[in-house]
Amino acid sequence: MTDAERHLWAKLRLKQLEGYQFYRQKIIGNYIVDFCCIKAKLIIEVDGSQHLTAQGQITDKVRDTFMAKLGYRVIRFNDTDVLNNLDGVVEMIFETMR
Repeated sequence: MTDAERHLWAKLRLKQLEGYQFYRQKIIGNYIVDFCCIKAKLIIEVDGSQHLTAQGQITDKVRDTFMAKLGYRVIRFNDTDVLNNLDGVVEMIFETMR
């Protein structure tokens, strides 16, 4: 895991977010997602700079479309946001789950 993923995982693990169970590195189809809450049908991706490239954005769109067809919502945060505003990221995750 990256530093950002470790920080976020420390806030999501052990049902700390309103009792919701999150999994990390969950396999869904042919993909491995960073974090997943099956009950909320929510996938959280923590993206590094490779996701900012044109190819990275195309790949992410294909992946997100696949997840949406399975009924999942995908939210993405970049590493910097997680490292510099972890509480805000967790709040946004919680709001998305409502």
